[in-house]
Amino acid sequence: MDPINVFDLEAIARERIPKEAWDYYASGAEDEVTLRQNRAAFERLSIAYRVMVDVSRRDTATSVLGHPVAMPVITAPTAFHRLACPDGELATARAAGAAGTIMILSTLSNTPVEDVVAAASGPVWFQLYIYKDRKASEGVVRRAEAAGCQALVLTVDAPLLGRRERDIRNRFRLPLGLAVANMLPEGYGEVPPAAADSGLAAYFATLLDPALTWGDVAWLRSITHLPVLVKGIVRPDDALRAAEAGAAGIVVSNHGGRQLDTSPATIDVLPEIADALSAHGHRVELLMDGGVRRGTDVLKALALGARAVLVGRPILWGLGADGEAGAAQVLRMLHDEFDLAMALAGATTVAEITRDLVWRARA
Repeated sequence: MDPINVFDLEAIARERIPKEAWDYYASGAEDEVTLRQNRAAFERLSIAYRVMVDVSRRDTATSVLGHPVAMPVITAPTAFHRLACPDGELATARAAGAAGTIMILSTLSNTPVEDVVAAASGPVWFQLYIYKDRKASEGVVRRAEAAGCQALVLTVDAPLLGRRERDIRNRFRLPLGLAVANMLPEGYGEVPPAAADSGLAAYFATLLDPALTWGDVAWLRSITHLPVLVKGIVRPDDALRAAEAGAAGIVVSNHGGRQLDTSPATIDVLPEIADALSAHGHRVELLMDGGVRRGTDVLKALALGARAVLVGRPILWGLGADGEAGAAQVLRMLHDEFDLAMALAGATTVAEITRDLVWRARA
């Protein structure tokens, strides 16, 4: 039977992607509690749908940081797409463009930013890790700007890499021929083997800067004309600090459950963060990721305060199942499910997806 949802594509991809790469994509930190809770938290939420609403015409379109998108779903920054298919990030960029949405390219891409932007027909944002070598970080920011990226997404929840035990058991490293392509010009393109750990964990511990503070948001804004979003927020006070530091957007994220295990599910903390920003008059773009697998999940996230959601693993499943066509299929599935969820919930536009649509059972 042909796949009819993203879980079907996950099953296909699991059979086709080599085990070490699959474990890298699929794993969470330690006991993977947060990984599971990101999904379970969506399932605990109910949709209190409206009836007797004319939903014969619907519009799933919106905008994110002023960029028109066909739906409030954009691709999350995930690393090493060429572990899933030969075209890697190029396939993702083409699929995102065909879906009328934004791609966020990871620093840890197997494909240089210049090539990805050239292949894209829609906006590309660049996710940034800051290295101890600030000149190297500044260099990749300049290249992302010159290539045509339209925003920077600063990841702030990874001063060190979370303990991903599947990767430790596999001694994860990149296969021969693959590298951190965006950092090759800076001399940091190779992920070394590690004798008793994940090679990527060793890469982070050696090269990335664990001393970041809110002042570094100001530093980043001082070296770029691009808007800066801050990704990795799970607390209202940190969201306020990000806004006060000049962030144009905030991504509520726990890194897909891959950093600090037992951190909260993102959909659970989203409404409190949205309320805090609103109460303090901060008009920043609020996005979220973590556990989004269905169109109903998108509707719930929008109702609880998100402008749009980011999807990560499902794109990798699509790439692993059928390359560019598979990634495009993931985005079509989510679009169609979201459109149906809007109709059944009594919303004809994203503006009509309001907080009262989500019902949370009382303990």
